[in-house]
Amino acid sequence: MTDSASLETRIAEITRLLHQKLGVKGGTLTAALKPARRHLPRHIRHQADRLAAAERFADHPKLRLTLATGDLGQAADEVGRHLKAIDLADRRLGWWLGMLGGLAVNILLWFALLIVVLRWRGFL
Repeated sequence: MTDSASLETRIAEITRLLHQKLGVKGGTLTAALKPARRHLPRHIRHQADRLAAAERFADHPKLRLTLATGDLGQAADEVGRHLKAIDLADRRLGWWLGMLGGLAVNILLWFALLIVVLRWRGFL
């Protein structure tokens, strides 16, 4: 009984970490994984999918006994470690740097095009 209860608390913790670290919405792990899929590496995503599949069985008293709590506990540990390692400040900084880099490239291309057109028209 304690294994399934701890599994349920681990799934709830992973759902909370998904909300906190990736900003996804959803009451259950299955609902929270849908928008978070592209932010997770493949191996972690597969482990989280296993936990989401087990989440359906964890509520049922007889089907709960069919779960391999040892394997699912390891999967929960792995997903939890990955989510705890995400640095929100670094993600924000990376997003801003990527946006500014793209903006800088667009401005440089625009000025290069302007110079080509002015040269072609005979103004330079």
